[in-house]
Amino acid sequence: MRVITWKVFTVSSNPNSLWQHTVMPTLSLFTSMGTLICCALPALLVTLGMGAALAGFVGAVPWITAISDQKAYVFAGAGIMLALSTLMQWRARNAPCPVDPLKAKACMRLRKASWAILIFSIVVYLIGFFFAFLAADIFYG
Repeated sequence: MRVITWKVFTVSSNPNSLWQHTVMPTLSLFTSMGTLICCALPALLVTLGMGAALAGFVGAVPWITAISDQKAYVFAGAGIMLALSTLMQWRARNAPCPVDPLKAKACMRLRKASWAILIFSIVVYLIGFFFAFLAADIFYG
């Protein structure tokens, strides 16, 4: 009997994998930027009284309104991605780096970059969440 393993599970269980250190934080960054563009930017423009700028933005990018209608799903997906990325980063925080000094230096640099991308993603997500869900109630409620 032959056992088949899926590459996703094999890669994600390896603490030094490319998936954990680069792909997940980068995907989290893109999803959190998506929340900022789809939902937070229009809310910010309206809050600041820039309705004409918002109209120009919607005229240039008309599909943004369709995405904004589904903002709860967009934010849920981005939140799940951020949570998974944070979990993977946390689990790999004490993973050993290679013995070779050059590779060890690159490993530590990659870890720092991954944490920086993840923290930036979380900040962008929180800004987007504030303007998409809370700002209207605070400023106009």
